[in-house]
Amino acid sequence: MWSGPRNISTAMMRAFENRDDTDVSDEPFYAAFLAKTGAQHPMFEEVIASQPNDWREVADAMTGPAPGGSPVWYQKQMCHHMLPEFGLDWMDACTNAFLIRPPEQVLASYLAKRTVVTLDDIGVVRQNEIFDRVAERTGKAPPVIEGSDVLADPRAALSALCDALGIPFSEKMLSWPAGRRASDGVWAPAWYDAVERSTGFNPPARLATFDDLPDALKPVAEAARPYYERMAQHKLA
Repeated sequence: MWSGPRNISTAMMRAFENRDDTDVSDEPFYAAFLAKTGAQHPMFEEVIASQPNDWREVADAMTGPAPGGSPVWYQKQMCHHMLPEFGLDWMDACTNAFLIRPPEQVLASYLAKRTVVTLDDIGVVRQNEIFDRVAERTGKAPPVIEGSDVLADPRAALSALCDALGIPFSEKMLSWPAGRRASDGVWAPAWYDAVERSTGFNPPARLATFDDLPDALKPVAEAARPYYERMAQHKLA
């Protein structure tokens, strides 16, 4: 599942992990991304120490057996982690899907964690590139799902996603126990406070708008908008 940050990506991982037939991996390229860029994310040293720092090692693992040997392996992948020098051939062995969110909502959420946000940080340009790669290889648009659609009607949205992925829907995807998981990345204390309190998909009280953004971030939202809209054309009904 290819996503940008701040887009129910961890809640989606919870939903899949709660299935009886699924193992999950949490942002496996994160340490490789930080090792290459030196980007000073929260818990930088801990993340670097927790995962392989060579993207090739990670890519090899992603096409091997699932961590627990389950028939379904949900890989939570962040598009912005896939730097141009990181190869993508490995993903041809996977079924690829895409999770999207309007850029103003991503940026407003991201500001709660980091004060400086760039277009590259939210991964929408890279997401389009990865989407195009899958579409060109398979001859059709891969599944695209919007976070707000999942929050509005989890059963319908996840049923459509599972159907597109060729796996059965499970009612267990709709709720899960609160708390941290052993499968969560070491960075969970910095990013996962809300999802750790959650027991299911809950629509937010209010969605951020373009006008809510500080002026410095409005150009980022405007630059990201065409990429988001292009992906949104392919959303699952």
